[in-house]
Amino acid sequence: MLDHIFLTVSDLARSISFYEAVLPKLGITGRHDYDGKDGPPGHPDLKGFGADGRFFFWLRQGTPHPDAVHVGFVADSEEEVRAAYDAAIVSGATDNVAAGGAPGARLHYDPRYYAANVFDPDGYSLEFVYKNWQHESSGI
Repeated sequence: MLDHIFLTVSDLARSISFYEAVLPKLGITGRHDYDGKDGPPGHPDLKGFGADGRFFFWLRQGTPHPDAVHVGFVADSEEEVRAAYDAAIVSGATDNVAAGGAPGARLHYDPRYYAANVFDPDGYSLEFVYKNWQHESSGI
């Protein structure tokens, strides 16, 4: 299990605005700013997002490398997938048609794999995904 990820973005304010519009649709409502001067020398300022007291998705200013990262966010329902996709498109994302784009079943993975794929304003590949078997009490 991952604890956190840093995503390097070209325009921090734009990215904060984008993710503040999209992530709450997935229940990610916490925001935290970390001042880099509080860390070791050269530590970047970070803008964090999370839920339930955990901050796990962080933005930092710099030169993006969108080909290097794909981020899949857990959704708790098909409705959350659609809401996140809609909020992303309205907030400046573009549809990632090659990866499946608009919300729907991803039959090449599993008939119960429901997702939507977009590119954020820096071109990072984002996926909002609901796997109903991961939400059942019996697990995988």
